[in-house]
Amino acid sequence: MATITLTGENFSSIVASHEMVLVDFWATWCGPCRSFAPIYERVSEKYPDVAFGKVDTDDQQELAGAFQIRSIPTLILFRQKIIIFSQAGMLPESSLIEVLEKAKALDMEQVRREIAEQRQEEE
Repeated sequence: MATITLTGENFSSIVASHEMVLVDFWATWCGPCRSFAPIYERVSEKYPDVAFGKVDTDDQQELAGAFQIRSIPTLILFRQKIIIFSQAGMLPESSLIEVLEKAKALDMEQVRREIAEQRQEEE
């Protein structure tokens, strides 16, 4: 699957309509972002069941602000609309694959229970 350009208009619908969405927050002027782009593309071709999106932080400043993006590239992985991974900085291809494999193996019911428990403790 080719990467999807994410904007404020389509972000929520893309996250809602896919089991897993990996988002790359980047900018054209960012050297590490440009170095990471071919890795991101290669991995996207290996995982057709995962939506790979890209947010240009210059064009989508409001979206980047909503996720408190402070440095780029930053990766955020959603599974069933829940953020299960977030990290600033580029990853080597093997590490990106490892993140995706671990995310696929997660028991999402357990994740939901843990989130609910955390919210109860905060109240």
